[in-house]
Amino acid sequence: MSRRHSRPGSVIAVAAAALLVSACGSISPDRGFASVSALATERLGFDARMVRTDADAEALAKMIDDKLRQPLQVGDAVQIALLNNRALQSTYWSAGIAEADLVQAGRLQNPSFSFERTRQGSDIDIERSLTMSLVGALTAPLARRIEERGLQQTRLMVANDMLAHAAETQRAYLEAVTAQQAMTYARRVSDAADASAELSGRMARAGNASQLDLARERAFRAEATAGVGRAHKRVIAAREKLSRLMGLWGGAAAYQLPERLPDLPAEPAELEDIERVALRDRLDIQAARIEAAQTAASLGLTKTTRFINVLDLGYVRNTSGGVSAPGYAITLELPLFDWGSARAAKSEAIYVQGVNKVAHARWKRAARRAKPTSTTAPRTTWQNITATK
Repeated sequence: MSRRHSRPGSVIAVAAAALLVSACGSISPDRGFASVSALATERLGFDARMVRTDADAEALAKMIDDKLRQPLQVGDAVQIALLNNRALQSTYWSAGIAEADLVQAGRLQNPSFSFERTRQGSDIDIERSLTMSLVGALTAPLARRIEERGLQQTRLMVANDMLAHAAETQRAYLEAVTAQQAMTYARRVSDAADASAELSGRMARAGNASQLDLARERAFRAEATAGVGRAHKRVIAAREKLSRLMGLWGGAAAYQLPERLPDLPAEPAELEDIERVALRDRLDIQAARIEAAQTAASLGLTKTTRFINVLDLGYVRNTSGGVSAPGYAITLELPLFDWGSARAAKSEAIYVQGVNKVAHARWKRAARRAKPTSTTAPRTTWQNITATK
């Protein structure tokens, strides 16, 4: 049997190169969520963070319990929703997934080692080889740049979902308070209708009112009673929606709300050049632009590796009859059946789709700008509701 110890020089060189490339990136402690959290603080003024440990869950439960001891304010509702909604928490982890993809893209594929031993009579042949992917090493910088754009896009989309959830929670809060205040008004109307119907009944018995007047008062009382029932259903629906957005259930959903909406400011706020600011700062449009750039880079990578997608280079050392022979081996994929045209066509279609998404988002914003708007009717409605105390 022949034995031979391989010289470690080539193996060490390959390992050192692999370690050098792999050291270019590592997983951050916050799983890439720091920029999203900073954006929440900047645009909303609230804290957004991942709930990762039991200690985080206990601290969140204590915070929620403290806020629910008093009538819930709109800011408290938004803060609870940003931290306690499980669907939103799952969206936060998309940033961690994208960061892991970025780190993985910056690392070389592990080399492959093969060992083969054959025996023919008294002769023993030993073949050893160490191979690694050249295509992966050559395309690693481009793949890393693609994943960097992917991480930026994911962070923007996570932040956009967070802002949308905060806005939806704020609307649900106002709808819940409005429904509660409307039910109070409906009850007052019902009480007044009861009193009016009772008075009409007494006047009819005394001969001072006709039966038609009495029937009208009783019909109005029935309608007012039905109005209370409808208002009560709206209160239940509005509270359920708000509780769902905040992630509350059970006893925690029995929170108190203020009795009335806050007063409107003396004058409507004037927002100058709001459309241009919206186009510049909208996170979904920014994410769509980055997605288009990422897809364009992916299209270039696909076209680059269209014909040669597998190219491995390896160090080989054979021992036969006590004689060792070093050498190298190249593994090349032959594009006989798959020329990569489908992959290239798919990447091109995805790129054109992304470009059209960006254009559609800009068109929607421009269409809204061209649509005439009026703040008089909503303001009048708000004032009519808040006038009931």
